[in-house]
Amino acid sequence: MNALTYATLLFLHVTSAAFWVGGMAAMHFAARPAAVATLAPPQRLPFMAAALGRFFRGVDIALTLLWASGLAMFAALGGFAGSHWRVHAMLTLALVMTGVYVWLRARGLPALRRAAAAAQWPEAGERLGTIRRLVATNLALGTAVFAVALVGRAG
Repeated sequence: MNALTYATLLFLHVTSAAFWVGGMAAMHFAARPAAVATLAPPQRLPFMAAALGRFFRGVDIALTLLWASGLAMFAALGGFAGSHWRVHAMLTLALVMTGVYVWLRARGLPALRRAAAAAQWPEAGERLGTIRRLVATNLALGTAVFAVALVGRAG
């Protein structure tokens, strides 16, 4: 693989990771707290379902680019045998994060949407709470991936 191709893959990979992790931080630390502070449940819960739906559509693209670029770079490095320990760690964390996201996308968000559409505010609130906790988990894992990728270069 030539240097330009590898650099392009790395750009796509880092940009996609920044979108996903940065978006989780924005949703967790800004959008949801602002919605809680300013909107009653009948407005807040449908708003958050809509905002998460839009964000998740972007994550679908980012995740596709992350896996495609990451696996291409992984192959270029020679797979497991040719990769530094931090690549193995990033791959492991990526598998966990992807599993959490797939559950959120397939189960968590639809459950929130159903409860909000039926005006079942306590149920919708519980669903949003579950999503918030899992997003916080993925945010921590994503931050760990950045740490492994960057700090791990030293060792």
